[in-house]
Amino acid sequence: MFIDRDGTIIVEPPVTKQVDSLDKVEFIPGAITALASIATLKDFEIVMVTNQDGLGTPSFPECDFWPAQNLVMTTLRNEGVYFANVCIDRSFPEDNLSTRKPGTGMLTRYMTEEYDLANSFVIGDRITDVQLAENLGCKAVFLGDTPCSQAALNTTSWREIESFIYGQTRYAEYARTTTETSITCKVGLYGSGKCSISTGIGFFDHMLTLLGAHAGFDLTIEGVGDLHVDEHHLVEDVGIVLGEVIRQALRDRSGIARFGFVLPMDEALAQVAFDLAARPHLEWNVDFKREMLGTMPTEMFKHFFRSFADSLRCALHISVEGENEHHKAEAIFKGVGRALRSAVARVRDQKGIPSTKGVL
Repeated sequence: MFIDRDGTIIVEPPVTKQVDSLDKVEFIPGAITALASIATLKDFEIVMVTNQDGLGTPSFPECDFWPAQNLVMTTLRNEGVYFANVCIDRSFPEDNLSTRKPGTGMLTRYMTEEYDLANSFVIGDRITDVQLAENLGCKAVFLGDTPCSQAALNTTSWREIESFIYGQTRYAEYARTTTETSITCKVGLYGSGKCSISTGIGFFDHMLTLLGAHAGFDLTIEGVGDLHVDEHHLVEDVGIVLGEVIRQALRDRSGIARFGFVLPMDEALAQVAFDLAARPHLEWNVDFKREMLGTMPTEMFKHFFRSFADSLRCALHISVEGENEHHKAEAIFKGVGRALRSAVARVRDQKGIPSTKGVL
């Protein structure tokens, strides 16, 4: 994560453009809090990249720069924000040096296979920061009033940047192919509830769409299987794949609420409880009185959620009461979605996963 300083972390003086005294150090609202949260992610090295025109010349003496810079760094470090590297270009624009943004001359050490630049970010307030992202092959986050079409995110809010970064990192794709089924799945845990589901079993697609939408996931599932035999293999394998892709998106599960729901559907009442503690278990207190809902055998719901819980490695308790079988099924899937939404919710300032053991 390559982050600009002036205009991005601290306010840039409108006239001089130089932060050359302690009284000029003013942090952008929300920057410290958001950076402290982002710093808990283990996905990134954080690098400061800043142009400081003429630093070390009479127009901008070193003695004027470093007290302010040290104050910025100390303040952030005290909040848990550590920079792996600080890259300062001292040239003037007319020098046309490759080290000056948007040039990449200071960042060649990151342009190797060791770093996943396609999933890295440049955060800045100038078009040169967006151009730097393009030159590096990164995504750009533009902090400013005038939107930039090339940026992946345009915003004036560090809180929105924080949410965007979390959303981008809590994403996973997974595919599984056997002699019986072929399934691909993509999930963004902090999405908008946009779902695209296709398994060949209409009622199952409807239920999975409800789950994803109520979880707030951006979810895509494409599955084909040996439905000419029956629905068993396809439903089972979708459960395995969905659990696995969410497990991957959770990474080490740090910073999440861990637990999470009760949901009514007309006369039906579903009770769903999650514990994302990496210990798989399914408790199923459900009795369907119909053999089929559409083309979906009701006996396969339990098998789906068992496969899902085993693959996700979670404890999942489900019970439902009601008269209408369709409503009971909907209440379960909506309840699971809402419970997931609660369980994967980010808890600001929380490090690790909530447990008296300290590790799960």
